[in-house]
Amino acid sequence: MTGSAAVAAFAASMTAAQAETWRYAFEEAITDVQGVYATKFKEEVEANSDHEIQLFPYGTLGESADTMEQTQAGILQFVDQSPGFTGSLIPEAQVFFVPYLLPQDTEQLGEFFRTSKAINEMFPEIYAEQGLELLKMFPEGEVCMTTQEPVKSPEDLNEVKFRVMTNPLLVENYRAFGATPTPLPWGETYGGLQTGIIQGQENPMFWIESAKMYEVTEVITCAGHNNFTTAVMANKDFYDGLSEEDQQMIQDAMDVAFDHIIDYQKGLHEESLEKILEAKPSMTVNVLTEEERAPFVAAAEEVEAKFIEMTGDSGQELLEQFKADLAAVTE
Repeated sequence: MTGSAAVAAFAASMTAAQAETWRYAFEEAITDVQGVYATKFKEEVEANSDHEIQLFPYGTLGESADTMEQTQAGILQFVDQSPGFTGSLIPEAQVFFVPYLLPQDTEQLGEFFRTSKAINEMFPEIYAEQGLELLKMFPEGEVCMTTQEPVKSPEDLNEVKFRVMTNPLLVENYRAFGATPTPLPWGETYGGLQTGIIQGQENPMFWIESAKMYEVTEVITCAGHNNFTTAVMANKDFYDGLSEEDQQMIQDAMDVAFDHIIDYQKGLHEESLEKILEAKPSMTVNVLTEEERAPFVAAAEEVEAKFIEMTGDSGQELLEQFKADLAAVTE
């Protein structure tokens, strides 16, 4: 073997040795928003490196608590999980469940998530304390309620057992809205609605359609109270052990996937609603007026106070920065 051939062979073997397979789990189906984001990220990583990404949609590795444990243990390299499921682990992340804080406008939301100091500077430090590298947060769409009976005011939610994620502030949210909040893992929600153990739940419209929540409820109510947010994280030890080149490549892939998912969501709410009404024409859809929303908006003050009570000075500081970041985008 010539010297140059030997060098080429050695370089090839080194490249092969450095190529790794990384595991990435998320909370939705491959065709849902998190799956579309993950697929774009995978495409970018594999196009710009020798690494391979294995994707694990919801249910393949257990519930959300399972995939978080696997990520913290280093079994998974990446995980996409809503702050709704990390609220007990990272109390400050519950700020996303203060009602009527986030705008519903997709363009404003995208700009907020791109530029927010709270999201891009303060949150990474908080997540790092739990062994997690926060890579990206992004919105998934307006959250709407599905119930058995119409909801026009908090009184209509009285004694309604309403499924919420296992998140302390979301419990307070629906308590303030007049319901009986019932924390349940996602896997038990459809059956719970079917059997009457619970009578309501909330999710973005695409998920109501995808998970067929309309089959086991009769009314969709959009009160404009929230926009579902999710976070992509890496195991911090894994991420810190990467070369600067690989870290930059991951960040670039996250940025491309973010732009892709913001664009992908344009019109998704309306398209999903059309599919629901086509599948079930008897489904009632109510979009609350400003007057009807007023008592729900008033209840948000109580939830905000609970958030500060749960998180102390760090939560207060984060909330103030959150509001300043939002004002910069919406004004």
